[in-house]
Amino acid sequence: MRIAMLTGGGDCPGLNAVIRAVVRKGEAFHGDEIVGFRHGWRGVIDDERVELTIAGTRGLVHRGGTILGTSRTNPYQTPDGAARVIATLARAEIDALIAIGGEDTLGVAARLGEESGVAIVGVPKTIDNDLAATDFTFGFQTAVQIATDAIDRLHTTAESHDRVMVVEVMGRHAGWIATYAGIAGGADIVLVPELPFDIADVCAHIERRHRLGANFSIVVVAEGAAPKEGTLTSQGGEVDEFGHVRLGGISNVITEEISRRTGFEARVTILGHVLRGGTPTAYDRVLATRFGIAAIDAVHDGAFGSMVALRGVRVERVPLLDAVRDLKTVDPELLGVAGFFFG
Repeated sequence: MRIAMLTGGGDCPGLNAVIRAVVRKGEAFHGDEIVGFRHGWRGVIDDERVELTIAGTRGLVHRGGTILGTSRTNPYQTPDGAARVIATLARAEIDALIAIGGEDTLGVAARLGEESGVAIVGVPKTIDNDLAATDFTFGFQTAVQIATDAIDRLHTTAESHDRVMVVEVMGRHAGWIATYAGIAGGADIVLVPELPFDIADVCAHIERRHRLGANFSIVVVAEGAAPKEGTLTSQGGEVDEFGHVRLGGISNVITEEISRRTGFEARVTILGHVLRGGTPTAYDRVLATRFGIAAIDAVHDGAFGSMVALRGVRVERVPLLDAVRDLKTVDPELLGVAGFFFG
């Protein structure tokens, strides 16, 4: 078969491990030809492709980012985009396409499969871990480790200077990174999109800690965390060219309010894209490799319209539509565990 791959959306540790696994099993076991489209769906629209071989993908398992490049281009928001995608696939004689991405990338994949009959298999990718139908996405554990390491380092400087340190991590609609890193890093308060916060409660908790002898505090904030209505003015709601609200910066507002209301010295650290970069953890290398192998096997089994997913310890196939239908938010039980320590 002649099989194509693309990586879409934000870059993520582990993408190259997926690419390597697909090429390795596709070429060596199935005798496939593998084509990579550059820069996500934009590369399919513009027919920007490269041939991928075992020789050309050696040494990728530990490399961050994606050798194919990526973009947030949506064919359905581009003039004649979907038609151009179909034309490119036909011109390149592609038998099947493996789409590696998050909600937007896989949403396009599901729609192309449903409406146009494109033979597609999905691989879940997002550091936010908010894709439904899979227990974990690769890249998430790496992001959590990076955030935890940062919190560990901020603990020492916070304690040395008797400061409140506010750490902002990614998490547009779900607070998985903030919750996991907050628990692992011993944070004192964690604010997530699932639970609107009252800044007065945040400040009261910090003041209580100080009265009990703790002269510093660590506050972890997901970028999508929002205050309860009427309690605090936060972000302005500006959107980017893809219709996504621009997030990031809520921690600045929180830091200023903590300083003003408590009189304690507070500092902010926004980790931002640091969480996306660098070497994937061993866990993510293994998970990404398993997903890649499972994806190429799904293609040869004709399981189109499916996504490979982690269920418990097994990699299984689920309908693509199940993966993009609903956002996976943090389990209330896990938030309860976090609340016990942050209460």
